[in-house]
Amino acid sequence: MLRMFLAATTAALAVLGAANATAGATEPAGATGAIPLTTTSPGPTPTIACPPALPITANVAGVTTTSVTISYSIFFRPPCGYDPPMTVSLFANREDAQQWRAPVAVAVSGPERNGTVTIDRLTPDTEYWYRFTDVEGRRDPYVIASARTAPLASCRATATIDARWGSGFVATVTVRNTGSEPLDRWRVSWRWSGDERVQSVWGGVAETVGADVTVRNAVYNGTLALDGATTFGLLAAASSVPDGFTVSCAR
Repeated sequence: MLRMFLAATTAALAVLGAANATAGATEPAGATGAIPLTTTSPGPTPTIACPPALPITANVAGVTTTSVTISYSIFFRPPCGYDPPMTVSLFANREDAQQWRAPVAVAVSGPERNGTVTIDRLTPDTEYWYRFTDVEGRRDPYVIASARTAPLASCRATATIDARWGSGFVATVTVRNTGSEPLDRWRVSWRWSGDERVQSVWGGVAETVGADVTVRNAVYNGTLALDGATTFGLLAAASSVPDGFTVSCAR
């Protein structure tokens, strides 16, 4: 009898244990007071939207026979723009500039976000192409433009007022070849300081745009040997006759 009682008790306890195990597997975690562990997978890195504008712009501010000065303006900081100083690289042609290949000269700007860069020791009357690199070495993909150095002075011109009266004057302009080779043409330019205006020209062909005047050689006096000279004359009207005027000469 005792043996039968113990066997029945053992069987009952086994059934009760199995039932409790099943209940624990299906019971919500909160019912037992346990705090579930949760993990959060990292999200994608946010993409910065840069303004739809060029991060840097540039223009040729001036040239000499051996230098080019370029002005620049930086509008945005990294990652949408650049931090100065900027490096300006000059290339011999557009293809080299496009490929960032074989720069012929470089110069570095100051710390300003709006400033100028001057590149010197260049060849006169030569076209160069320029591009920008920032302080971290990042190449700007947008700005690619050309600049030409000024030609060597090939002639010199001087103006002399020969006669004057209350409403006009007559002047003679002398053109001299000061270059290292013969000239086959020349042009003389100047800007009036007042209301002067050209009435007629002899020994040259005049073109006037507002206060700016350009006189090119006539068909018979455009060729000048080394240190050779020629002249042209002009009649001008003016409410007040100037003491003189300054002219420049170029080929």
